[in-house]
Amino acid sequence: MGYKLGSRSLQNLSGVHPDLVAVVKRAIQITEVDFTVIEGIRNINRQRELVRKGASKTMNSRHLTGHAVDMVPWPVDWDDLERFEIMSKTMKQAAEELDIPIVWGGDWSSFYDGPHFELNRKVYTK
Repeated sequence: MGYKLGSRSLQNLSGVHPDLVAVVKRAIQITEVDFTVIEGIRNINRQRELVRKGASKTMNSRHLTGHAVDMVPWPVDWDDLERFEIMSKTMKQAAEELDIPIVWGGDWSSFYDGPHFELNRKVYTK
């Protein structure tokens, strides 16, 4: 299809770990479903707000250190979990090609977080 990251997605990748940025940039090249990066690095006040609202479960978020991004298929339909799954497969394929281990929040058993991708904590400690 030939998708590319828009200026807002690129801006939202500012400050994110370069390895995760590389995965996102490779994923947009090979995706079947267009997507946008809605959030990258967060400050502590934003994280507190998301925890208070129940949108995040931890104050130890990988977003605080630039090790996570939130992405959604475009156009956004929060109920279309199939498109989130397609996006996750594309991200995982890009990560495998680049040999960069990532974790998808949609695979978590405790809390489904379909937009969330992070560098694996076992490899990227900080």
